[in-house]
Amino acid sequence: MFVQVKNITVTEGNSAQVVERFSKPGIIEEQEGFIDATVMVKKVRRGEEEVMIQIRWKSEEYWKQWEKSEAHIAGHKANRGKPKPEYIVNSEGGLYTVVNVKEAKAKENIES
Repeated sequence: MFVQVKNITVTEGNSAQVVERFSKPGIIEEQEGFIDATVMVKKVRRGEEEVMIQIRWKSEEYWKQWEKSEAHIAGHKANRGKPKPEYIVNSEGGLYTVVNVKEAKAKENIES
C-alpha cells in the first residue's frame, strides 16, 4: 500500500473550506488502484487549524498513474497562476510506503 499525505494549515475557522474541497466527489475515486481518502482536522494553536488528508493507493505504481493522468494534470493546469486562498497559511505533503498494518481482532472495535 502507498499513502500520500497532505497537511494544510489554515487560519482559524477555515478548515471547513478545505474539508469540503477534499470530501466532495471527484474523478480520483474512479482511478484504478485508489483505495480511499481520509480527511481529518486538528486544532493546532489559537488562530490556526490543520487539515490532514491521507490518500491511500494499492501501490506506488497506481499513484504514479494518477499523477501522470490527463485528468490530474488538467486539474492542476486549471489552477495554474491563480493565487492560493488567503486562509491557507502553509501546505506540505509526503509520500509513504506502508510497511505494516495492525487490524482489530474484534469487529466491534472498528465499527462506530
